[in-house]
Amino acid sequence: MRTDEWTPPPYAAPDAFKEQDVTLGSVGGSLVVPHAGGDVGVVLLSGGGPFDRDGTAGPNKPLKDLAWGLAARGVASVRFDKPSGQAATMADEYVPFAAEAVRQLRELVKRVFVVGHSMGGKVAPRVASAVGVDGLVLLATDAEPMHRAAVRVSRHLAALDPAYAEFAAQIERQVAALESLAPDTPSADLPFGFPASYWRDLLDYDPVEAAGALGVPLLIAQGGRDYQVTVADDLSRWQTALKGRSDVTFRVYESDDHMFFPGSGPSLPSDYLQPQHVDPAVIEDVAAWLLAH
Repeated sequence: MRTDEWTPPPYAAPDAFKEQDVTLGSVGGSLVVPHAGGDVGVVLLSGGGPFDRDGTAGPNKPLKDLAWGLAARGVASVRFDKPSGQAATMADEYVPFAAEAVRQLRELVKRVFVVGHSMGGKVAPRVASAVGVDGLVLLATDAEPMHRAAVRVSRHLAALDPAYAEFAAQIERQVAALESLAPDTPSADLPFGFPASYWRDLLDYDPVEAAGALGVPLLIAQGGRDYQVTVADDLSRWQTALKGRSDVTFRVYESDDHMFFPGSGPSLPSDYLQPQHVDPAVIEDVAAWLLAH
């Protein structure tokens, strides 16, 4: 996949901010600061897998879209490369670096939020518990247990394209191995190659309960075309658990996929080979919510 075709989205204003490299423990990151200053900053967390600071997928960089789009609206940000190699747990993969990013932002702005996409949203409550933040923005954040979602997603892909049939069968075999999970279960026998320690941590963690217990404002957004994290399987769980909370806002973008790229028809992994940008409506809504809180 080529990754050199990204161009700034129309809603970004490169002359309105400065971007510079920063170090967060053992990983590198990017700090974006609007020239006009401001009181709000966010730490951007990418989804599961070996993503860089931009969330690069083919020629697309959704986290860079978010960072630059928010900066044009007065919001500072830090985003970072995930550590190389497989972490022992989800917390190890994100929390130390995100916590350092929060600390660095607090030297520049008064209010700091975490904006997490997919698994980045799942782990966001742990970041908030570790270092304290003013609120969370959860983008396409799964609430259904991850191993169950993996089976659902693989079956969905196989139904659309028979080429995914073996992948679906492999996922089902690996998910079945979780029933007898032991510390020495080989990573190759488990979904996505995550080690046993990683899966034990995930199986014992409920992101909905963790987020709800924080008592901070939440913005929870979902794409209507997303087949990985869905309105029916995930957003409904968030809505049921957080019903009646006046500090929780829900948004559904009917034409958006998992990356919040707008479009039509079924969404497939091959879509990310085409250059796209995060829906401008998502940028506007996230920025407005952040500045209002």
